[in-house]
Amino acid sequence: MGYENLDKLIETVRTLRSPQGCEWDRAQTHKSLRPNMLEEAYEAVDAMDSGDMKHLKEELGDVLLQVLLHSQIADDEGEFNLDDVAKGLNEKLIHRHPHVFGDVKVSSTQDIIDNWDKLKKEEKPHRKSAMDGISKSQSALMSAQKISKRAVKQGFEWPDENTLYECIYSEFEEFKDAVKEKNTEHMEEEMGDILFAAVNLARWNKIDAEQALLKANKKFTARFRKMEELAEKPLEEYDFREYDILWKRAKECISHNY
Repeated sequence: MGYENLDKLIETVRTLRSPQGCEWDRAQTHKSLRPNMLEEAYEAVDAMDSGDMKHLKEELGDVLLQVLLHSQIADDEGEFNLDDVAKGLNEKLIHRHPHVFGDVKVSSTQDIIDNWDKLKKEEKPHRKSAMDGISKSQSALMSAQKISKRAVKQGFEWPDENTLYECIYSEFEEFKDAVKEKNTEHMEEEMGDILFAAVNLARWNKIDAEQALLKANKKFTARFRKMEELAEKPLEEYDFREYDILWKRAKECISHNY
């Protein structure tokens, strides 16, 4: 199976970065393209969620462009090239799948995950703490999930779910105390503790907190749009009681697909 179009794409990107290419593309750096990498990745995820394969194909192309651009920039600076990227990834995949490319025997998916973590740790001996290597660029919610999972792997886990609930209730009480103090910094700290505890509760129940919040955002947005449709006057003129009635109507309409 050939990859003629991939070879053509690589050459196109190389040309765009060349002296005879595009002034904008030549001016780009790893730093200037950082927002693009994040944006394209999120758009690809949106396409996955939509189930539109044509859209997903397009968005994956945009993600691939970012990989090619960063690789070409590095090549121009004499750091590494796309082949080096592919070589490193291929070696890592083979090394971390000894049950496929070696003679390691596994009996479950958990064995595979345990082997992966063990090999990953061996590859990165410079990491001294379980908290090393957590991305500083991902969302705070995703970071919280990663931090929580890393801590649990070291045995730092709640004895039972009820203890976790007690912790969450305790954090709410501490937040209330901070509100009474009117201390903004303390309030922010305690709100962070509430959110982190909630992430732990999600992890305990094998729920992806990031996905859960994304779904909540989507649900709220849909209901609010329906409220706007149903409103008989500007929403800012509604009092709380009217808002509550309108919210319930919107919720009922969406649940019945009106």
